[in-house]
Amino acid sequence: MLEPAFTTEELALVRRAYARQILALVGASDDIRLERAFAAVPRERFLGEPPWTLARGAGGYEPLQSRDPAVLYQDVLLALAPHRGVNNGSPSLHAGWLHALALREGERVAQIGAGTGYYTAILAELVGEKGHVLAVELDPVLTQAARANLADRPNVTVVEGDGAGWPREDVDAVYVNFSVEKPADAWIDRLKPDGRVIFPLGLPRPRPSSWGGTHALHGAGLLVTHHETGLAVRWLGRAFFVCADGELSKPGPERQALQAAFEGGGIEFVRSLIWRRPARPERCWFTGSGWALCYDEAGG
Repeated sequence: MLEPAFTTEELALVRRAYARQILALVGASDDIRLERAFAAVPRERFLGEPPWTLARGAGGYEPLQSRDPAVLYQDVLLALAPHRGVNNGSPSLHAGWLHALALREGERVAQIGAGTGYYTAILAELVGEKGHVLAVELDPVLTQAARANLADRPNVTVVEGDGAGWPREDVDAVYVNFSVEKPADAWIDRLKPDGRVIFPLGLPRPRPSSWGGTHALHGAGLLVTHHETGLAVRWLGRAFFVCADGELSKPGPERQALQAAFEGGGIEFVRSLIWRRPARPERCWFTGSGWALCYDEAGG
């Protein structure tokens, strides 16, 4: 005989424990606001009806052997559009990145690649009623689901569109949830002073992944902060997201140079982004057309 499902009150306790555990995994136990945001948002609301599907990376996809939402509160990936390799991503990775993004109440943030809105809802909790989240998603089915899932959040606007063209107004932060070979112009140009953007820089595998979609062969998470002295960069670790669709999926002319940079190592020592001005190649990890990732501090 099956055990009865957790009650609403019990699930709230499960979410609290999950939030505390996830933040402990990434060394962010002191981030009380982020813990409360993870605890407040029911993950099952954003995954559709069971049976849910686990994403195992190179191991492919497999059904989750339970219909109880309590089992969703683990550090696992769950499928959203498995044929395209799109998942509800790792809670610990996102917790670490959101801790680094350090959103404040009242800020305006653009999420590029919102999926069905789970991390959008967490962003909305962090910026509060006076803040705003612009959630951009290219896939029309996922966009429709995100709109329905987030309909009760007046501080969220969901847009169906290509992430290359958003945001269109100045924002305090941009949070990107797919891999790109170069940040889109809007992500950098629309940052306010002290604004931050987190994005996964990566190169696609030569062929689509056998389990669906095309994922990064080389990849790293980068945090860019717009200081008075320039654009500071912090490496957030390795990251192998599904690669961009739309405009940002087109191969760039500098793909081989970027691959050589990844294979040569050292991205963890990058400290600045040079944008729309010349850079000194000998001081850079990678130099592209109109942009470079350099070892010198911003403004140095």
